[in-house]
Amino acid sequence: MTTTTPRSRLWRPAVAAGAAIAVIAGVAAASPEGRKAVPPAQLGLIAASGSVTLDSWKDDPGVYLDLGTYLTAGNSPFELRVTRKSYKDPVVATQVIRQGKKTVTRKLPAGLVKDFSGLPGFLQVTVKNAAGRTVLNRTESFCPNNASGRIRPDAPSISKYPESCPVNPFTLGSVWGVENGWASNTYSGYYSEPVALAVGKYTAKVSVTKRYRDLFKIADKPQTVKVTVRERGDEEAGAGVASRSAGAHGSHTAGHAAGHSSGHEAGHEAAQPSGHAGHVAPRSPAPASSTNGAGPAYNVGHGPHAPAPAALPWALKRQSLRAAQVGDGPGRTDGSRQAPAAQPLAKRPTGKAKVPNVPKPDLRSLPAYGITVSEGDGSAPGKDFLAFSANVWNAGPAQLVVDGFRAPGKELMDAYQYFYDASGKQVGYTPTGTMEWDPRPGHEHWHFTDFASYRLLKADRKETVRSGKEAFCLANTDAVDYTVKNANWHPDNTDLSTACGQENSISVREVLDVGSGDTYTQDLPGQSFDITGLANGTYYIQVLANPEKRLKETDLTNNSALRKVVLGGKPGARTVTVPAHGLVDAG
Repeated sequence: MTTTTPRSRLWRPAVAAGAAIAVIAGVAAASPEGRKAVPPAQLGLIAASGSVTLDSWKDDPGVYLDLGTYLTAGNSPFELRVTRKSYKDPVVATQVIRQGKKTVTRKLPAGLVKDFSGLPGFLQVTVKNAAGRTVLNRTESFCPNNASGRIRPDAPSISKYPESCPVNPFTLGSVWGVENGWASNTYSGYYSEPVALAVGKYTAKVSVTKRYRDLFKIADKPQTVKVTVRERGDEEAGAGVASRSAGAHGSHTAGHAAGHSSGHEAGHEAAQPSGHAGHVAPRSPAPASSTNGAGPAYNVGHGPHAPAPAALPWALKRQSLRAAQVGDGPGRTDGSRQAPAAQPLAKRPTGKAKVPNVPKPDLRSLPAYGITVSEGDGSAPGKDFLAFSANVWNAGPAQLVVDGFRAPGKELMDAYQYFYDASGKQVGYTPTGTMEWDPRPGHEHWHFTDFASYRLLKADRKETVRSGKEAFCLANTDAVDYTVKNANWHPDNTDLSTACGQENSISVREVLDVGSGDTYTQDLPGQSFDITGLANGTYYIQVLANPEKRLKETDLTNNSALRKVVLGGKPGARTVTVPAHGLVDAG
C-alpha cells in the first residue's frame, strides 16, 4: 500500500531504455513447418569507439555512463513480445524469431522480466581508475528499443520497432526489438542513475551477463573502453544543453522529449520544449555526448515528468466470442480491416452524415495513478485536493480521428469523427460535439470536449465529486499496448506540438492512434477533486472514456476504470492511502 501526502513523482521508472540484446537459438517451433531448427540471429556486443569523454557539470554533479556500447543483431531481427493478461497476472516475455515466412516463438523463463522497462540485469559494467582499483561494479537493464542505427549498408533503412520501452505502471503489453543489421545503444539515458566519478582517467569493461549469454547464445566478448571524465563549468551549460539535446537523434528528442511518460498539463506555465508544447515543463537533457543518440524517450505525456515508454494491448478479451463470431462483419469489427487516417481535411464535410460499417476505435481507461493530496494554491486557499494521473487509450482496430471546424467569428469549433476503409479512403463522418480554445498560459490550444470524465465515487460506487477536467487535446503520449491488432508503433502526434492548433486556427485534427493512450498528469489544472468537505473513508477514482457516448466505438462496455483510495487525516493535513491494484503497486 502506498500513502502519500505531498505531491510526489508519478512513478519511479525501474530502469528503462538501455542497450544490446540477443536473439535466440534452438527454439521449439510454433507450427509444423517451423519444427526444423531456425538459424538464430547473431547477437553481439560491440563498442563504437575505444575511448569516450564524459562530462561532469559543476551545477549537476555525477557522470552518466554513455560508453558507446551496442548490441547488434544479424541474420534476422531480435524481437520480444512482453504482455500481461491482467493486472493480477505477472508479466510474460515471448521471443519471436522470424526467418523469411517462418515465425517461431518461445517463452522466456518465468520471472525473468518483471515489468515493461527492459531486460533486468542484462549488462555488467566495471570501472577501474588509473591505479587499477575498481571504483564501480554494477549491473544495468537493457531496452532493445533504445537509440539504434544500422551496422550494414544492406540493412533495412528504417527500424520497424518502437523507440522506447514503456514505464507507465499500467502498461499492458510492449514490443521490443533490434532490427536485422542494426545495433541498439546500451546507454539507459534518464533511466540510468548517474555515478560519482572524479575528474581523471578510467577503464570501463562492459559485458552481457551469463544468464543472457546462455539464454540468447551470445558470445562472451566483453568490450573495453577508455574513459576520460572532465568537469564543465556553469558558463558552458547553455551551449552544452543545446548541443546535447540536438544530438539525441535516436530517440525523437525534438518531437518526443515530452513524449510518453505521464501527463498533460501541469507545469504549463513554464516555457515548453518542442515536444508536447503546452503540456509539459522543460526538462534539461541528461548529461551525455552530443552524438550518443540516447536522449529522453518519447513516452512522456502531458506533464513535467520523465518519459514513459511504449506498451501493448489487452489480452484478447473476446476469445470466447471468436468461436461464434469469426471475422469482420455487420455489427462487429475485429480488426480484419484497417482504417488508417488520411491527412486533415481542408474544409468541413458536406453531404449526409453517416456511420459506415468499417473498423472503429475502442477507447479504454487505465486505472488512475500518481495519486496525491495537496493543499489549494493562491486561488483556492484552505482547500484540500486529491490529484491524480489518468490515461485513456485506443485498443483499436482503427484510429480515433476527430476534426474541428470553426465558423468565422465563432468561439467554438464543430467537431466531427471520421471513418476510413482499409485503403484509407474516408467513407463517413458524424458530428461529435465541439472543440474549445483554452487561453490559460501554458495551455493555449484547442480542447476536444467530452473525451473523458473523472469522477470520485463513494464506497457504494455512487458519484460524490466530479473533476472539472472534461476537455482534452489528444496526443499519443503513452504506448499502452502495441500488441493489439493494427497498433501503430510509430505514431505521429506523440507530442502537443503536432496537434491541437493555435488560437487563430480555422480547423484542427486530433488523432488517438491504435495501441496508444493520452495521459494527463496529476499536476495539471482540473486534474483533481476538491475533497475539503468529504469524510474520511474509502472512495474510488473513476476514469471514464467517452462519457456521453458521442464517439462511435467498437465496444462501449469497457470505457470505465476504477482505482480504490482511502482518505484520512484532517483538514489541511489530509492523507490518502492507495492499495495495490492487482500486482501493480503504483499509487
